[in-house]
Amino acid sequence: MKYDRLRYDMVEKQIAARGITNIKVLAAMHTVPRHLFVSEALMDQAYSDFPLPIGEQQTISQPFIVAEMTQALMLTDTDRVLEIGTGSGYQAAILSQIAYRVYTVERIHSLYVKARKLFDQLGYHNIIMRYSDGTSGWKDESPFDAIIVTAGAPEIPAYLVNQLAVGGRMVIPVGSQYSQDLIKLVRDEKGIHQTNLGGCRFVKLVGEHGWKKA
Repeated sequence: MKYDRLRYDMVEKQIAARGITNIKVLAAMHTVPRHLFVSEALMDQAYSDFPLPIGEQQTISQPFIVAEMTQALMLTDTDRVLEIGTGSGYQAAILSQIAYRVYTVERIHSLYVKARKLFDQLGYHNIIMRYSDGTSGWKDESPFDAIIVTAGAPEIPAYLVNQLAVGGRMVIPVGSQYSQDLIKLVRDEKGIHQTNLGGCRFVKLVGEHGWKKA
């Protein structure tokens, strides 16, 4: 009951109050038990307005940024979504409540194993996982209706853009190792259109088509 109250306050005070209006996004944030995606020692902080460490020098993103990125994807219940950087699994869990299927790629084995176990425990059976270099995407399952990258890239990887369907949307942090801009891309018959959603800060996107070292 305590976590239910904290989760309700998180959505109302941190997310809805700051401009997130998509009903499906708000419902997903109300539903997914964020405290289960962090260590037991950090559970009481899980619904606070800041990121938290999850080990391996990685973090679970601030709740508002999860909601903002999800809303920007404009998901429907028929969409197939690719997530680059599973991490704790929380972002994929939110996506799974809205989209038809979520494909998520994680390069750190210990995080991959933890997230897979948690998805199974919570019954999120529409999440498909892969242990791999996420910067290469998931070509065999492309094209995707939406792609979300949950780590900061030095530039927009063309390899991922090429896996986006016509009509598809991508959200990705792009910039330096220390700060990025959150970029939304939309692909239509005429090409790629970009919108800057504002500043953000993520851990580095490491891989063949990202930063070369962690």
